[in-house]
Amino acid sequence: MPEPAFLRLLPWSNPEGKPCYLLSSDDGPVARRTDAVERTQLESGETLLGHAGELLVDDRTTAAELRFLGSCLREALRDALRVAHSRGGRLGRT
Repeated sequence: MPEPAFLRLLPWSNPEGKPCYLLSSDDGPVARRTDAVERTQLESGETLLGHAGELLVDDRTTAAELRFLGSCLREALRDALRVAHSRGGRLGRT
């Protein structure tokens, strides 16, 4: 018997900024691409977090640099939360 299909939140939005979903029951090419994008997003967030630590302890860091850092951290957090919501939505599946 085939596995039931489920909706998976994708790590990108449509051009209007609305969430995109994949209706899937297998590990097809879009699901594999989604996994790769999520992995990249989380790795980028980890790298950014390291840079943030360096900037925050450096007395020479400017206000503009801190604003840019805050913007980048906001995007990374948004991406990480989207990944968490997507994965959390799939936890109950067998």
